[in-house]
Amino acid sequence: MTSARPFPGTFHDGLEPGVVVRVDRGVATVVLADHSGLSDQPGGVVRAGWGGGLLGAVHDDPDAAPTTGDRVRLRFWPDARVTVEAVEPRRTLLTRADADGSARRQTLAANVDVVAVVEGLVPDPDRNRIARLLTLAWASGAQPVVILTKADREPEAARIATELEAVSACPVHAVSSTDGTGLDEVRALFAGGRTVALLGASGVGKSSLVNALSGENVMHVSALRRDGKGRHTTVTRELHAVAGGWVVDGPGLRSVGINSGLGLQETFADVTELAASCRFSDCTHAVEPGCAVIAAIGNGELDPDRLDSFRALVAEGFRQEARRDVRLRHEELRRRKVTHKALRRQYQEPPQHGF
Repeated sequence: MTSARPFPGTFHDGLEPGVVVRVDRGVATVVLADHSGLSDQPGGVVRAGWGGGLLGAVHDDPDAAPTTGDRVRLRFWPDARVTVEAVEPRRTLLTRADADGSARRQTLAANVDVVAVVEGLVPDPDRNRIARLLTLAWASGAQPVVILTKADREPEAARIATELEAVSACPVHAVSSTDGTGLDEVRALFAGGRTVALLGASGVGKSSLVNALSGENVMHVSALRRDGKGRHTTVTRELHAVAGGWVVDGPGLRSVGINSGLGLQETFADVTELAASCRFSDCTHAVEPGCAVIAAIGNGELDPDRLDSFRALVAEGFRQEARRDVRLRHEELRRRKVTHKALRRQYQEPPQHGF
């Protein structure tokens, strides 16, 4: 195996470099690195817990916890324990808001080059779900793409892909894991050892796509349920070598919470471009005169469902931002109380003279 971004070997502080390929219940599976990149030699994969310093960082910021794709530093202890002592700065970070509506967010993958939103052409693609996932993709800092699977079962696959690409502001590929349609375009996403993260619901064909790209059964595949919904065939996010690069596949997302307004402008580039021509800069695109967005709906240039989806995600982004602000204020208040108690204790305790 090789890596597009090799490590320099042992760090000056004696820590060893590695790449997190999987995290499960607070334990990371890490592939060690050498001067040429990732090692495929025996003993090149270890399981590691969190080091003491990292535990403190995670307590203050849950996003600091290692996630799939992280470049990390490892310490090997005399008693055969291995711990992750530090996480290298991330180029990109793919996250989503917790589905419970809280201010917390869940890290999905780090250092990915491409985030591929995967949606099945059969049954009909869920455009609102595609928009939600694209919002996460844009906010991550990686390159977003859309992959429409099961093209062999949809005669209008090319037309649907073209229509979706016109409003998505990113490439859209219609593919079939069965007959190979469009797979060459998807393989090109991995060129140069790039890492691609797959986002999509259960049953859209992510595991079948990974198997088709690798030419072997890397991922377990399960059929759709009778109600047309997918079953979870992947239980955790894991990094796999595929098509000369790396793919991060994970459990299907039943619900997708967005973190804030990040990524909305890119996801809804058609709406925001129209909004720039509205008479009022604070136009809500509801009843204001001179609204270019409403005019575009009237003349058939913009789908009303597209505007509804935009409004819903904007409102959700505002709510998430408000929750995060409240959480940060509570954390700051807690820190001040701890500091105040420590100062009071320091001045109230009698001095120790030592005799």
